[in-house]
Amino acid sequence: MLIHVAVAAGGHHSSLESVPELEKAMYITVDGTPCVRLLNLSGEIGCANPGRVKVTAPVRRLENAGEHLDQPSALLLPLHEMETVFNRILNQPGFAQQVAGLFIEYGFGNQTHASGFSPDKSFPQAEFAPYNNKTYLWNPVGGGILQHSYNFPVFMLSQESTAVLQEVAKLNKQQNFKYPVNMAEFDLVMQTTKLGTHTSESCLKEDSCLPLGGYSVWSSLPPINVSSSLPKKPIILAIAAMDSASFFRDKTPGADSPLSGMIALLAAVDALSHIDGASEFTKQLVFLVVTGESWGYLGSRRFLAELTSGADSVSGLSSALIDQVVEIGSVGKAMKEGVPTFFAHTQQESDSTQAIAKALERAAASFGSEVIKVERASTSNPGIPPSSLMSFLNKDPSTPGIVLEEFNTTFKNSFYHSHLDDSPNVNSSSITAAASLVSRTLYILANNGSGSNTTLQSINVNESLVEELVGCLLSCKPGLSCRLVKELITPTQVCANHYVGVMLGAPSSSPDPIYVDDTSRFIWNFLAERTSIPREDSSPCSQDCKNSGELCVGLRVDHKGVCMLSTTRYVPAYSTRLTYESDSWKVLPVQPNDTMGKIDPVWTESFWKTLGVRVYMQQNPFFDEIILLSGLAVTLGSFIAILSSKAVFMKALKNA
Repeated sequence: MLIHVAVAAGGHHSSLESVPELEKAMYITVDGTPCVRLLNLSGEIGCANPGRVKVTAPVRRLENAGEHLDQPSALLLPLHEMETVFNRILNQPGFAQQVAGLFIEYGFGNQTHASGFSPDKSFPQAEFAPYNNKTYLWNPVGGGILQHSYNFPVFMLSQESTAVLQEVAKLNKQQNFKYPVNMAEFDLVMQTTKLGTHTSESCLKEDSCLPLGGYSVWSSLPPINVSSSLPKKPIILAIAAMDSASFFRDKTPGADSPLSGMIALLAAVDALSHIDGASEFTKQLVFLVVTGESWGYLGSRRFLAELTSGADSVSGLSSALIDQVVEIGSVGKAMKEGVPTFFAHTQQESDSTQAIAKALERAAASFGSEVIKVERASTSNPGIPPSSLMSFLNKDPSTPGIVLEEFNTTFKNSFYHSHLDDSPNVNSSSITAAASLVSRTLYILANNGSGSNTTLQSINVNESLVEELVGCLLSCKPGLSCRLVKELITPTQVCANHYVGVMLGAPSSSPDPIYVDDTSRFIWNFLAERTSIPREDSSPCSQDCKNSGELCVGLRVDHKGVCMLSTTRYVPAYSTRLTYESDSWKVLPVQPNDTMGKIDPVWTESFWKTLGVRVYMQQNPFFDEIILLSGLAVTLGSFIAILSSKAVFMKALKNA
């Protein structure tokens, strides 16, 4: 029998006039963020109900990770115990059988802050490394719990729901888990579980999942004249990533890794857009912001595949023209004794790679002594850290490139790929320093290692812009409702989330904006505006512009955009092992020359109907039996009374 949970939580009663009011009185809806089911070609990771129905269990707070459980329970645990409990679940089947679901409490204590928390592996995506040492500890705090499958629901609680669940668990403990007991009801039923499709290939065939993916963005400074007959310039390619990962899909801030690098690149583009004479550069500057990198380097691999096939999304570019690659990784924690210090990571030494390193050193020196430091990464490293440059090196090992990072031998970010990698985890001054270094480095490289010292000194990053980008993209206040974003797009949400998401609709070089997430749309408009050639006769637009090479920038729901001359493009980001045919996705066989395709997991995300959890109080089933028997007795008595009344009535009718 279900009784009002209001009795357990507070005690007051009120009249109920409808079924929804009754349901609201009986249940407490828990506010939380779920861990969901992801699939690849070999199996599953993430969380889901074990079957096709909801899961119910008494709420219990785990006092310590080694505590014994004598019945299936919905466990409430502090974040600092999360990794230990999950490892116990993976290693102790008896304990795992008693875990009906997990609630992770909001916030983190001093233990978590001191030791760090990263659910990813110690070498994330090691299989894609262009070197043999796949066991190097890039991420020393990485526990690897993100990469396993759990057949029970898991929710990260909000601050308010944490307090509610702690009180509920306390009441259960006081009752010694005897009736009446507070129960949790989990609804985390995945479509792949319902249909028994437990790999990406099988779930795509049965339409119970969609591939992970989205849209990367590239832009050039100055714009590229595709129809020009002049020889095309070598390309300096500057790369950053816009997506991250987390145990909880909707809590993926990725502030330091990798959004700090992306913000630094956007600020660098802004600084470079203010200098004159970009058309006189010896080399062409191209900026690429990729998505899907946390899930098999989807963005960079698809970008290279599009280059190979000569797709419309990369019109004006050629892989043969890529001369040097500069990638901006995690740069939000580079302060060392008050001085921002960055490390240049390389895979192999070549004259072209040396030229990038010298450009970085010259750029750092241009700020004066001890303002910004650049050091070469340790030669004891096996090679470059996890980065998009790995895709380029697997495609062509001779690609000259450097990855700029805040760390030397191991990650500085102790919350890598976790929900705790949020805005307090980065320093805007560190990001500004990185943007300053990158902008001047790119200017030097675009001028083939030379360039005017006067112009170089004039390239300055707008620190206020960096702080604004941090507020817009890494927090909820102001979040995507900030002025900078709302002047370019109409956002669909306030809090930016940097989980890659899934591919919606057919992949396209000109996708419908409803299929592109807020971050990608903002980056596209930002880069298009900053890299455009100013025109006095710019015209307003509500769709495509008439003139060749022009784009409609800043188009919003309630505001027209402006036609600008810019080379800015969307590039679909999804696995190179997938193709979209007849309104469905299919897995392709491995191509002989596709080194990364052979190890591509092909990540997908399961469909679901609803995701939620609520709490109610359950009485002793004995009372249910009493009520049932009482109901049957009343029904039987009523039936007998009706028969008796009918007999009396008929007799009276005959005697009348």
